[in-house]
Amino acid sequence: MASSDALTKAEEIVTGLIEFRDNYEITEDAESIVRKGEELEQKLKNVLLELDELQLSIENKAAFIYLRGKAMNCISAKYDSKAVECLSKAVKLDPSIAEAWNELGECYWKNKDIDAAANCFKSALSKCENKVSLRNLSMVQRQLGTDFQSKVENIRQSVDTAKQSVKIDVTDGQSWFVLGNAYLSVFFFAGQSPNTLKQCMAAYSKAEQDKKQLRNPDLFYNRSVAYCYQEHFQEALNGYKRASQLDPTWNIPKDARNDLIRRLKMSSEMIENKGNLKKKKLDTMKHQMKDTDFGPLGSPSKTSVSLEKTFLKDLHAKENKNTVICGKVVAVIPVKDAVPFPFILMDQQGECIAVSVFNLAVGKGVIIGDSVAIPEPYVEVIEVNIDGEDVSFRSIRVDSPVVMVVNKRKVGSEKLAFSVLDVTNQSR
Repeated sequence: MASSDALTKAEEIVTGLIEFRDNYEITEDAESIVRKGEELEQKLKNVLLELDELQLSIENKAAFIYLRGKAMNCISAKYDSKAVECLSKAVKLDPSIAEAWNELGECYWKNKDIDAAANCFKSALSKCENKVSLRNLSMVQRQLGTDFQSKVENIRQSVDTAKQSVKIDVTDGQSWFVLGNAYLSVFFFAGQSPNTLKQCMAAYSKAEQDKKQLRNPDLFYNRSVAYCYQEHFQEALNGYKRASQLDPTWNIPKDARNDLIRRLKMSSEMIENKGNLKKKKLDTMKHQMKDTDFGPLGSPSKTSVSLEKTFLKDLHAKENKNTVICGKVVAVIPVKDAVPFPFILMDQQGECIAVSVFNLAVGKGVIIGDSVAIPEPYVEVIEVNIDGEDVSFRSIRVDSPVVMVVNKRKVGSEKLAFSVLDVTNQSR
């Protein structure tokens, strides 16, 4: 067999392994993931044997060793030292093989050697501009930086890098997915601009147009993180569920969905039962409520606009301009990482509503019995179906705690801390 023909056949063999990996049908049980791993391991053994049979016929040793390393690297999300050995040898024999640099960078990425991974992707780009190096470099850039400011700068740079990857191939869903992740990181780390979150969701929608991405659990999980932050809870629940179905062994989406279900059901229950407090306690709270609880929000001379004191029953959905509500905290809803900080507020008429406060510093939340005043409350009507059970209630969203008055005092900036959530890229 001619050397070129042997090399082509070797490439086809490795491509076949990757297609087997990507097209493997996963069912909703953990055993299917185990079976996939076992079958991939066996497939790899067969591929390596086939490559060995072709080795003597292939004159380009660097290309052969690269393909061998690529085969070992592609079947698992775990670090493989043998793959690193092959790929390192390949780039030494022929530094011009950009694909080998990419594979080697992915190996270092799996081993959490971020700097080495970045150097590999930059080496690949020095040989030729390609979408794989660019999107991998974008992922790495989000991990670089020694302080907050440098991290933010690197995350912003990761958006530009991901955009270059998309520009090379606008039909590649993986590149759109990486761009969406970059936007989501910018949103949480750099000011939470609504436009940035809109760009993130648009990128995820583009990614979903690539059928390959419909098998990507990370896409559904990360988008659900964004949905949850927007309080689009039905979409978040559906996305977390889909991510779990695609990878039954990955517990994070399952836990996130269960946590969200607990939060939603508890909020509904605590509103209906007024925090499960006794009538005497509730009557005392209502009796204690005074106009002074509005603090500076109740004084026209201390606000930029005149705010009308309003009861909860009079609020309508979405914006309530030039109004202010006040009440007592009757329940605090526990959530993981306290993002957001949810509690149940009761006004003087005994009406209750959920409140979600975002960007509140850890340990700076309210407690039962605190008085809280909120200007121009933004009201959401939460309606979700959880495994056949309908849950609905009203909720006020507060994007910054510093607009509130707690116990007659304006909340200070020391209680403000932007929420930081991680995006994932677990799957291959």
